[in-house]
Amino acid sequence: MTYEELLLQIAGADERVVVLTAENRAAIRNLPSQLDGRFMDVGIAEMTMIGAAAGLALRGRIPVVHALATFLTLRAFEFIRTDVGIAGLPVKLIGAVPGFLSDGNGPTHQAIEDISLMRGIPGMQVFAPADVDELLAGLPDIIASPRPWYVRFNGLPSVTAHHEPFAIGRAEVHGDGNEVAILTYGFMFRETHTALQLLQAEGLQCRLVNLRTVKPLDETAVLRAVRECGLIVTVEDHFRTGGLYSILAELLLERQLTARVLPIALEDRWFRPATLPRVLEFEECTGRDIAARILVECERGRHAAMAGHTETAAHAEAMFKTYL
Repeated sequence: MTYEELLLQIAGADERVVVLTAENRAAIRNLPSQLDGRFMDVGIAEMTMIGAAAGLALRGRIPVVHALATFLTLRAFEFIRTDVGIAGLPVKLIGAVPGFLSDGNGPTHQAIEDISLMRGIPGMQVFAPADVDELLAGLPDIIASPRPWYVRFNGLPSVTAHHEPFAIGRAEVHGDGNEVAILTYGFMFRETHTALQLLQAEGLQCRLVNLRTVKPLDETAVLRAVRECGLIVTVEDHFRTGGLYSILAELLLERQLTARVLPIALEDRWFRPATLPRVLEFEECTGRDIAARILVECERGRHAAMAGHTETAAHAEAMFKTYL
């Protein structure tokens, strides 16, 4: 089943569901003729779309709105915050090509601060599916929720043969190792899943925590990883500021905990546009790159813990250059 088919099925079962788009029909191009009066394309006018969605929600509708993630969360931010957030309306915001998925588009089209913006709105929830299977698994619960939601749309093929059953606020955990815990969400689950397999092949005891809903966060899974693992790695196609690294820091400070953390994210810059594989290579965010960076960090940690050890971090990096 596709996203479009499932959305049509949900709309068929609930007449309150209406679909809006700001000239972004890639995933819903067949819905206008099938939803008749419950489909609206406002053109390139994201603010108008959010205002209309808020009005429809006030009249008892459940608007599901579609736009490119960067224009949805940036251009229409004030309308989302004020019209949807303050009123706590059940508008569902579907952001297309977030993060690295905008690949060849330049900085104007890169939604890499969207998690920070959306989670900062009181009451707003955030869903970042790992692939199309997880998107479809979560969509019914997201639409049925009385809260506003931002969804980082991901229609790519499944990463694994099987995902754990979806539940809002519950992470999916792969592996149970206690040396390294990798925390991630959305598209980067694909690369971190590859990294997990490579690290396990090297004998490292690892686990991978696919957060799925960044807000609400599965604090139990995250805190368990912090307490049980020697190194926590956050991986995201987002600015380091305001994203998962910041979320983890906030949680640790609130609980008066410390952890050894390796953040893998974009640091104060937009990524270089290219085809998706080249973007990942240039930004050193392929599964192999992530695994290599974790191995180097683990080696650094071992050296730091061994008083009087003569090998340096530079030597540790050289040891793993063949792995890259």
